[in-house]
Amino acid sequence: MSIKDQNAFWMPFTANRAFKESPRMVESAQGVFLTTPDGRQVVDATAGLWCSNAGHSRTEIADAVSAQLRKLDFTSIFNFGHELGFEYSERLVKYTPDGIDHVFFGNSGSEAVDTALKVAMQYWDVRGQGQKKRFISRQKGYHGVNFGGVAMAGLTPNFKTFGQWLMVDHMRHTLDIERNAFSKGLPTQGVEWADELEELVTFHDASTIAAVIVEPIAGAGGVVLPPEGYLQRLRQICDKHDILLIFDEVITGWGRTGEAFASTEFGVTPDIITSAKGITNAALPLSAVFVSNKIYDTCMEHAKAPVEFFHGYTYSCHPVACAAGMATLDIYEKEGLLTRAKTTGEIGSYWQEGLHSLADLDQVIDVRNYGLMGAVEIRAPKGQAGTIGPKALTTAWEKGVMVRGVGDAICMSPPLIIEKQEIDTIVSVLRDVIPVIAD
Repeated sequence: MSIKDQNAFWMPFTANRAFKESPRMVESAQGVFLTTPDGRQVVDATAGLWCSNAGHSRTEIADAVSAQLRKLDFTSIFNFGHELGFEYSERLVKYTPDGIDHVFFGNSGSEAVDTALKVAMQYWDVRGQGQKKRFISRQKGYHGVNFGGVAMAGLTPNFKTFGQWLMVDHMRHTLDIERNAFSKGLPTQGVEWADELEELVTFHDASTIAAVIVEPIAGAGGVVLPPEGYLQRLRQICDKHDILLIFDEVITGWGRTGEAFASTEFGVTPDIITSAKGITNAALPLSAVFVSNKIYDTCMEHAKAPVEFFHGYTYSCHPVACAAGMATLDIYEKEGLLTRAKTTGEIGSYWQEGLHSLADLDQVIDVRNYGLMGAVEIRAPKGQAGTIGPKALTTAWEKGVMVRGVGDAICMSPPLIIEKQEIDTIVSVLRDVIPVIAD
């Protein structure tokens, strides 16, 4: 039976009817390559979905998962525990910034965001400031698809159908092509955009605001970079008004920026960090919310009930997912992958120069990058804004490269194991594709 005739599977974030007319199927994957059912190899320039950082089908992870399934496949984590969960937690927090030494597990980035929002509300409640329930997010931000994350979303299609069920306001995004086009690394103009937070705090009053949540680099919004000093300024404003700062690092975590976390790379320590995707190399679903000692200690010491936090998931700290995570950390450490993406390093700089070599194309109006993330913004034909991304996805796939299309930007985040030859392939395909899709 052809895919066109199969109707049971309702695909997520997909134009289902259009897909079945021209399906893009993956049969297997190895390293940085995907293989289609007809044997064609495609360079995965997206690391799956910002997540297969160590490359696909790592035998070390498969072996660890297999062994764990034979030892302990599952146990309830509600009032029970397993030693691996405690060992894994201790190992994870060695990578977080100083003072962030506690972790709460979920299964996806969406769950991590909702957990982080609840942690913030719990913290203020036990401090006797339960009225602090408002959040400040940012345009072009993506924070998952659970109701909390949808409320925080700065991408209109994500929330317009489902509403925003939490009190939230949004700062302006930091994409400023007019002043920062073709920046290599962080743009130099735009730190003043952070001052909009000060205006929102004045408008809503700090006594009502629980937290500010931002992605250090907005991924699904189009690889939108923070200007130099911007994140530091957000931290200062939050400190000034006693507001928590949450960094959503579901995408930027685990080596994407050249450090384990972008908060370390940029030298800004939030109060809460969300993590998923690369935490297990996407081999199994797992997410983590890292919280500061201040928050954890307050919630423990001033809890209003024996159960300090009425929240959790059946599969929180799933032992098989923990085994995948432990094996993933082994790979990151052994192969030095968490710092391989640094722009000052050999691969990071090669990636940067490769992407920026496309600036000579007439259709390209911006190239932006940091670590092993990047986006090429294309000038859309008049009256066709937002059409370039979908065209890029399909056309590049046909020519052997998987990319993300966001509006009129081609977005990429290749596996951290990528080599120069694969980077050359990506750049060469984009050079062929861009004039075609912008015509």
